[in-house]
Amino acid sequence: MTATADPAKVRGETILTVDDLVKHFPITRGVLFRRQVGAVRAVDGVSFTLRRGETLGIVGESGCGKSTLARVLMRLETPTSGRATLQGRDLLTAGGGELRRLRRNMQMVMQDPYTSLNPRMTVGDIIGEPFDIHPDAAPKGSKRGRVQELLDVVGLNPEHVNRYPHQFSGGQRQRIGIARALALRPEVIVCDEPVSALDVSIQAQVINLLEQLQDEFGLSYVFIAHDLSVVRHICDRVAVMYLGRIVEIGTEEEIYERATHPYTQALLSAVPVPDPEARGTAGIIRLTGDVPSPADPPSGCHFRTRCWKAEDICAREDPPTVPRPADPHPSACHFAALRARSDPTGRG
Repeated sequence: MTATADPAKVRGETILTVDDLVKHFPITRGVLFRRQVGAVRAVDGVSFTLRRGETLGIVGESGCGKSTLARVLMRLETPTSGRATLQGRDLLTAGGGELRRLRRNMQMVMQDPYTSLNPRMTVGDIIGEPFDIHPDAAPKGSKRGRVQELLDVVGLNPEHVNRYPHQFSGGQRQRIGIARALALRPEVIVCDEPVSALDVSIQAQVINLLEQLQDEFGLSYVFIAHDLSVVRHICDRVAVMYLGRIVEIGTEEEIYERATHPYTQALLSAVPVPDPEARGTAGIIRLTGDVPSPADPPSGCHFRTRCWKAEDICAREDPPTVPRPADPHPSACHFAALRARSDPTGRG
């Protein structure tokens, strides 16, 4: 696969814009006459931008809405409301042929390399399936050659094109998933925890492969993970999610060195420290209480029931929204907003 990034495309320009994206799953009762009695707020007003050539990390506890966000962006789930545009074209209202064309520029790497590949299909058929859906992407008679090129790009033997998924290791299967995502030469790839099911040594290989492909093809990644060390290694910016909302967003340095939201601070304090001499120098923030139900989130700040800084205002008023155009490192916290106004440098 000899194609490289198009020099006419400007690195750093906004390629994906998500504005107030909402996905609520209805809760119903009744047998013959079903009625909605509530909703699970899986994604509750998420906004962010993704630049060309950038990796945006999405982190948070299990159940915070990360994977649902990915599925909504790929239109595997229908959004409740909101807007998402890819190069100015609306992803969420497109249908039929228009949606098919948009999906050529936005692909997904699934979380589990064992269940995301059809065991009844050969690797050649799996990677070549996008060419069957989009015949113009591969000239007639060139499909097998393109598949072998893709296998070579992701570090697999092109001669294994007729093998089945069970004949590969977990890391090799994830490389097959990456090759499938690359088939149509997209500009954005949504990676939904692509290394969480792999051994640590294999994780490093897959992460290095993703970085190499990004440099070679000018890809942009939405990288969803719960391993903060992996996110710090690969991501340019990081968004922290809690109970369906982004509570803080900033560059890798801003999040890891100058986190302002209490939830982000608690997450970072739980990251294992590899240096035995450094362990215990920074205290672990232990959160009390259970994670609230997304079907019945707390009023005001969703994190207030577990926050050691919570005061009356946190229950009465919603915190400032994230992101905010005037603030390069916004945080959905009343106290962080106050500190930002009193100390614009963020060093106080």
